[in-house]
Amino acid sequence: MNRCARPDGFTLVEVLVAMVVMAIMAVMAWQGVDGIVRTRDASQARLEQTLRLNTVIAQWDQDLASLQDGGVMRPTFLTCDGSTVRMTRHTPAGLQIVAWSFRPDDSGGAWVRWAGPSVTSVGELQDSWLRSQQLQGSERGSLKTLTGLSGWQVYFYQTNGWANCQTSGNVSNGKTLPPSGVRVVLSFAAGGGVIGDLTRDTWLGP
Repeated sequence: MNRCARPDGFTLVEVLVAMVVMAIMAVMAWQGVDGIVRTRDASQARLEQTLRLNTVIAQWDQDLASLQDGGVMRPTFLTCDGSTVRMTRHTPAGLQIVAWSFRPDDSGGAWVRWAGPSVTSVGELQDSWLRSQQLQGSERGSLKTLTGLSGWQVYFYQTNGWANCQTSGNVSNGKTLPPSGVRVVLSFAAGGGVIGDLTRDTWLGP
């Protein structure tokens, strides 16, 4: 009988070496999985942000496309005071005052949309217009459409060029004519996921 024959099984050193190798492989595998998950989450967040941004811009365009001359309330057709754009739009139930404004918040700033009730009388329209001039951003009907903004600018296309929305604009026979287009420039704060400014031009007609 060979007394020097190696016994069956692994030595303690071999077991420890195998465990170390397996631990290293497990860590490498976990890092790979963690990287995939982080990339997926970041991609999903960017996708959701892009979809939300597209939805908000589509609503902005829709509001402008639905502008309605308020007749005796013509000043409510489309106005801008630098911080808020107010407009009268038609709905199946009547006329509606809509206000888009920039409001400071914890993220830097938010683009807030307020929509008043659909009304059918001049008095109701006047009341809704007055309410739109007293908004604080938390009223019923207000919605933070976008956050993480650092500011915004609004321009009207009038007299063959873009000008600050607060300028006097086109004047005919002593009356200010509505602009032919509206440009909004949204500036995004650093770290908000969107880099730089977004410019959107919406044409209202000839």
